[in-house]
Amino acid sequence: MAVLKGQKPDRIPWFADLDYWIAYLNTENRMPDRYKNRQGVYQLSRDLGAGFYLQGYFPFREIHEYEEKVETQGNQRITRVTTPYGELRQVEAWLPDSFCWSWPENFVKSWRDLKALSYMFAHTFYQPDYQLGADRYEWIGDNGIVLCYLPRSPFMMMAVLLAGIETVSFALADAPDEFEETMAVLTGNLDMASELALHSPAECLMIPDNISSEMVGKKLYARYVRPFHERWVKRIREAGKISCVHVDGTLKGLVREISDAGFDFIEAMTPHPVGDLPVEEWTNWVNEKVVMWGGIPGGHFTDLISDEDFDAFVIRVLKTMTTEPRYVLGVADQVPPCSRRERIARVRTLVDRYGGYSG
Repeated sequence: MAVLKGQKPDRIPWFADLDYWIAYLNTENRMPDRYKNRQGVYQLSRDLGAGFYLQGYFPFREIHEYEEKVETQGNQRITRVTTPYGELRQVEAWLPDSFCWSWPENFVKSWRDLKALSYMFAHTFYQPDYQLGADRYEWIGDNGIVLCYLPRSPFMMMAVLLAGIETVSFALADAPDEFEETMAVLTGNLDMASELALHSPAECLMIPDNISSEMVGKKLYARYVRPFHERWVKRIREAGKISCVHVDGTLKGLVREISDAGFDFIEAMTPHPVGDLPVEEWTNWVNEKVVMWGGIPGGHFTDLISDEDFDAFVIRVLKTMTTEPRYVLGVADQVPPCSRRERIARVRTLVDRYGGYSG
């Protein structure tokens, strides 16, 4: 919190997003018994020497006032939504090798599905779900921050979940008026969810947009995403809370524009060689008022990287991050399945040794 308030703590803060790794441990029955209770994941972070801020969650529940059917077929989860404008169908597939879900079929296949999608969102409502946020203050204690999600911005909701960037691109070209109408419906709907998140107990609110600049360039960001970012960053600040956005892809094409939107910090910044910007160059691209959070690629926690190379990489990152209190050391994006517990715990040792500020 000192760094996020422009102050200098005794050493660089270190936080790890363990959500993906925890899901792997639970799926493979590798989670130690002492961490299987509701408070266990918070103690696991503490025992590993990593601050807790995710697993993030949406502090609201969706209420669907439309006809919906969900069924399971093998490793697939199929959702069908019936509307006066036709049926929407989404397919999610479980990938056992990577312990995650994929979307082989999105609700929106072409611009012809946009009216049905607008109907679906016009009949989606939200209720607050704040209890987990309130409980986390006790469970996390002094080992992290309490963070909740707003929904994704409407354009990123379309690009990431509802349609995919290829379908969005064709819809923009083939039916711009219909696309604009749909974006207006989504914006009004997601604003309702954002309002509930704003009033949650969380001290920090994230827009989980998963922006990568090879997918969303400057023009699309300026037209569709930045207005949502600026409006809700302003509301978050007026509420006395801290704002951030999740950016876990390439940086050069868009990070300057994102940092100018007013966020307190940009989270999950992915460095070279996985991303396109070395940590040493981040300050050349990011607004001087914005804290930069990330620095260790997720794959570095696996045996693809040797212990010696891991230590050398983290020490190099710390050398840059300890020049001024504008950084939080984190994982970009998550600690993946099959990572070694010892590798995660090793970061605390390195931060204690090399994480003191040089100035």
